[in-house]
Amino acid sequence: MTAETLHDEACRAGIGVSLATVYNTLHQFTHAGILRQVVVDSARSYFDTNTGSHHHFFCEDDGALLDIPAEAVEIARVPAPPKGMALDRVDVVVRVKRS
Repeated sequence: MTAETLHDEACRAGIGVSLATVYNTLHQFTHAGILRQVVVDSARSYFDTNTGSHHHFFCEDDGALLDIPAEAVEIARVPAPPKGMALDRVDVVVRVKRS
C-alpha cells in the first residue's frame, strides 16, 4: 500500500485524516518493525506488511508491487560498507511491464 492509497480509502470511508498523519503513522509503524518501507523511485514509497526477507517485482504499467521470495534472488557480491557502518539489508526491485 502507499500512503496516498490509504488516505484515499480513509476519505472515501468518511474518516477525516490528513495525508501527513497517514505518512507519520506509516513511518512510526515502519520504525516499530510492523511495516517495511519499499522505495521504488524518489516519488513513490510502498509500505509492506511482509517484514520478512524478500524482494519485489514492480509493475511500471499500473504500480503493482509483487513479492519475490528471498531464495529466488541470488546476490553474488555486496561491497563492504564504509567504516563505522554495518550492512542492514539489500532490497532488490525488479521492474517489469505487462506484455
